[in-house]
Amino acid sequence: MTSPSLYWLRNDLRLSDNAALTAAAAQGPVIFLYVLDDETPGEWKLGGASRWWLHRSLEALGRKVPLTLRRGAADKVIAEVLAETGAKSLHFTRDYAPWAGALERRVKDICDAASVACHRYGGFLLHEPESIRNGSGEPYRVYTPFSKACFASGEPKPLKPVPDFAPWKGALRSDGLQDWGLLPTKPDWSGGFAQHWTPGEEGAAQRLKAFIADGLAHYADERDRPDRDVTSRLSPHLRFGNISPAQCWHAVRAAQFKAGAKLDKTAEKFLKEILWREFSYHLLHHWPTLPTVPFRPEFASFPWSENPAALKAWQRGKTGYPIVDAGMRELWATGTMHNRVRMIAASFLIKDLLIPWAEGERWFWDTLVDADIGSNSASWQWVAGCGADAAPYFRIFNPVLQGEKFDTRGAYVRKWVPELARLPDQFVHKPWEAPRLVLETAGVALGRNYPHPVVDHGKAREKALAAFQQIKGAA
Repeated sequence: MTSPSLYWLRNDLRLSDNAALTAAAAQGPVIFLYVLDDETPGEWKLGGASRWWLHRSLEALGRKVPLTLRRGAADKVIAEVLAETGAKSLHFTRDYAPWAGALERRVKDICDAASVACHRYGGFLLHEPESIRNGSGEPYRVYTPFSKACFASGEPKPLKPVPDFAPWKGALRSDGLQDWGLLPTKPDWSGGFAQHWTPGEEGAAQRLKAFIADGLAHYADERDRPDRDVTSRLSPHLRFGNISPAQCWHAVRAAQFKAGAKLDKTAEKFLKEILWREFSYHLLHHWPTLPTVPFRPEFASFPWSENPAALKAWQRGKTGYPIVDAGMRELWATGTMHNRVRMIAASFLIKDLLIPWAEGERWFWDTLVDADIGSNSASWQWVAGCGADAAPYFRIFNPVLQGEKFDTRGAYVRKWVPELARLPDQFVHKPWEAPRLVLETAGVALGRNYPHPVVDHGKAREKALAAFQQIKGAA
């Protein structure tokens, strides 16, 4: 009887373009193992929105293949399953989280002790972090030369089709997916997620197809407009491996080739966003403390404020700044937030409220369906000015001007902050400037059904710049 191959599912919840599965299938009958490991990541175990996405992704994959589900430390579970099944090979896709390398080494040691062949594959990224280096052989610290090096390295490898495989038919204990309690309860704040998302491989393929058909042509010019539906919305699918970055890349390249010069600008813009994700993991691999420690060490002494009331107002979308509140409410209702608004909301937390960027990072970790240890930490540090290739600290977004520029008619604000829906365009981003009669006619009662601004942006900006000067002088 042929020994089974053990395929350890991680952030690669798909069958297509999957090197680990392809190799496992070539070795013999396949055991599909997913381990819910809340022990190894420590404080970075999956947040609430991510757990919802994981449940739905496993549910979708489980309709195609028999899954073995176990809960516990991944290395210990793998040792148990190898002993129970007599599998002679283990196959998995590489992870790049700070804890992943040590875990993978422990798994390799377990396999060596049991005379099991252990194989690790790429696929979560286009480029392994060790493969893109600058002229001195060092890792890049600046995005633009990194992205140029990626483009110069050539196109990604051809995609792998879904392999022919035979699921192992031996008896093996599996947890019930429902028993993991991944779906939020009491209250079920994820109730609206299903209206916006279809997790799983088929949902990812449909999302990519729709983006190329309807959004890609407008992406370069309108991607910063939260009132327009032109972004790809592929990030949670990439986060959980419902789709690979290579599949996205090749699909966009094919559309670009078909359309000719019409798509050159916008296709390049989208591919550069794929490479920002790559850059984030490049940084994380080479600087694994990125989720918790400022990349620029002088920011360790930044004079942050403790303001629980302001933090809660920000989390709940009640800051009194409409574009910020709209974004935070979109996040709570859908598990995502438009990327431009993410930057505005993050800047407001860090620079208007002087609340540590790590507080925002933790909130996003729990509430984003695409909460990603690489992109989340790199992006928060970028906005805070303390990261690699970061935005200058003195670049402080004015939430009113940002709203007026990117949500010109206030459609985005009206959708997510309905108490302001009847305000005229000129006041929808600054209701405190509206005359009393205008507010009354629109049904807006500041301080009652919509809050006054929690801070004065002009004064907050001055305070933030003074704080930056304090650490700048000490650097």
